[in-house]
Amino acid sequence: MNVSARHFRLAVPRALRGWILPLVLVALWWAAVRFQWTTSPLLVPVSAVWDTAVRQFQSGALLVSLSASLWRDVAGFTIGASAGLVFGAALGLSRLFERLVGPSFHTVKQISLFAWIPLISVWFGLGDTAKVVFLSLAAFFPVVLNTFEGIRAVPADLLEVARVLRLSRAQVLWRVVLPSAAPSIFAGIHLGLIYAWLATLGAEYLLVSGKGIGNTMIDGRENFWMDLVIFGVIVVGLVGFTLNWIASRIERRLLAWRGSSVAAG
Repeated sequence: MNVSARHFRLAVPRALRGWILPLVLVALWWAAVRFQWTTSPLLVPVSAVWDTAVRQFQSGALLVSLSASLWRDVAGFTIGASAGLVFGAALGLSRLFERLVGPSFHTVKQISLFAWIPLISVWFGLGDTAKVVFLSLAAFFPVVLNTFEGIRAVPADLLEVARVLRLSRAQVLWRVVLPSAAPSIFAGIHLGLIYAWLATLGAEYLLVSGKGIGNTMIDGRENFWMDLVIFGVIVVGLVGFTLNWIASRIERRLLAWRGSSVAAG
């Protein structure tokens, strides 16, 4: 490490280092409006976005829209991740099941997630049920793939030791297979959580009925309220960051017995 990098690490507290780029971008944004580097109405003042944020908080509109989005996200993620764990484990543990179902699954996973929207809207309408189904699909595929790959990547030496020790199939599953596959499984769950949140906004854009932070951004776009659109983008980013942070901490704690986790870094 050179002297300048060491000086930077000492001068800036670790907790604040991640805020440097956002603060620089906000400063450039303020300067661009203040000194009229651009006159485009698409770039509104920082103060206008702040005023919009205050109004959204005080009126309770943010709480209503954000709670609706988060409810859909949690419901869709829970259903999709649970189904993905079961399906991925079945694929990984049973060669027969993989031969029967694997080719179809690997074909379906190639279909773009948003290509399912027309079919889902016909079957389930445009309400919350359709959105939850869409989010379930978003979480399902990464959980299945990582669970399957994690189980299939269990070292043969560990399985041989289990056979020597004459462990039952249940003991092999709980004491050998799942602990060895845990990092990959948690990585899939982590990805499923992220994809579900991203799909939440996509679902609210394409299935527009109901409340949600995506619908708030749509209202801003249709009325050309760029302060509301930018505010929505910031909220979406902060929620995504928070979900990722929570998932990383849970993953790190649950895999602490391994000495390190895939969430570390």
